[in-house]
Amino acid sequence: MNRLPRLPAPHTLRGRLSLVALATAALLMTVLTVAFNTVMDRHLRHQADDELRNRAAAVATTVDTGGPRVRVVKSVNDRLLDANVWIYDGTRLLERPPTASSDDTLTRAAGRLAAGGSPFCTTVRAVNPRFVRLCSGTVPGALGTATVVTALDLAPFRNSARTVLLGSLVLDAVMLLCTYVLTRLAVGRALRPVRTMTDQATQWSAVGSDERFGAARHPVELARLGASLDALLDRIRTVLRHEQQLTGELSHELRTPLTRIIIELDWWRARPRSEADTRATHEVIAEAAQSMRTICDTLLDHTRESAHTPSAAPGTTAVAPVLDRLAQHLDTPNRIRTAVDVPDARLEAGVAPALLERVVSPLLANALRYARSTVTVSARPRHGGVRITVTDDGPGVPEAFLHDLFQPGRRADPDDAHDGAGLGLPLARRLARAVGGDVTHDPGHAAGACFLVDLPSG
Repeated sequence: MNRLPRLPAPHTLRGRLSLVALATAALLMTVLTVAFNTVMDRHLRHQADDELRNRAAAVATTVDTGGPRVRVVKSVNDRLLDANVWIYDGTRLLERPPTASSDDTLTRAAGRLAAGGSPFCTTVRAVNPRFVRLCSGTVPGALGTATVVTALDLAPFRNSARTVLLGSLVLDAVMLLCTYVLTRLAVGRALRPVRTMTDQATQWSAVGSDERFGAARHPVELARLGASLDALLDRIRTVLRHEQQLTGELSHELRTPLTRIIIELDWWRARPRSEADTRATHEVIAEAAQSMRTICDTLLDHTRESAHTPSAAPGTTAVAPVLDRLAQHLDTPNRIRTAVDVPDARLEAGVAPALLERVVSPLLANALRYARSTVTVSARPRHGGVRITVTDDGPGVPEAFLHDLFQPGRRADPDDAHDGAGLGLPLARRLARAVGGDVTHDPGHAAGACFLVDLPSG
């Protein structure tokens, strides 16, 4: 069985709504047109019947039924009254129109109406004219009843009905065209704010703008759309900010091992070296490269885990060996003494070793940068977790800078001749919070700075 090809649907919402409005209007106008023309046709037929009954009543005045036989009385307007009129005495034909024969279609139809005995109207298909309306009327008498049948050509009425139908079809076409055009204009105007909001959202999302649509000065539907777009823009801005933050954190964390590699290479090229010196340089470079790889893996793994399973347990680590290794491998000035204080060698934290290093190393590097003589790293169990304390005897954190201490890119004194981008402390706090811990500053510490790292226990 062959199927009819389906017409392609419009690709735009404007076109689809216009098509729906056009189909709805076409259906409604079809129903109204059919109903209107049905009523008009019935009205014209009633007009024809009324005219036939009036003529029959006029002809009935010339029929005398008072005697023993029905008799037709001649009058001055007899010629006009006899046109398209049949008069019967019962079923016996008394008079017919001059142009009608006794055996033509109209005469036979008039005879059937007369035989019916009661007033009735019918439409007869003839030759010329094509459609004729016949109505019968009775003239009661003392001894019998006469029947008057009148005929009327329906051509003028049918022409009027055809003209009305044609006019209504033309009006329907004009109305459908106007409906389609007006619907497209109205829908286009209604969707113009949506198109504007889409363009603005595309532009704002590309640059991470702070501008938002809000719910003011918008209809309810557009206000809801604006709220949804605002939420998406907030997410996009957060993603962009996290991307920038991750880039900055990688740059900050990779700076120290890169510096070690550069220093070792400069030292090795300064003058001829023995095989042992070259081997030692290779070991330092390999260790720094491994440290860079560990840093990248730690930050990227943390980003993936935060996106997919933020509550996943990251592992278990013995705290003392990690703190000892950090204290030994960080670039410690000769005037600074680093002390590691972990009384319980079995103390474990519920984080991976690399993550513990990434949390503590920025705090330890920051303490070594500002300390005058001593940096102390201690670890103690606390309330089902582990607290690591990093203290120094430096100038401490200025009180005016406490609110910006953990903000990315902020430094208390950018001109203090220390190399730093202000990303170490925010990175340490973000990594600690990702595993259910935190990094805070102890404002009650009297001399120098004191940072507290709280982590879940292993």
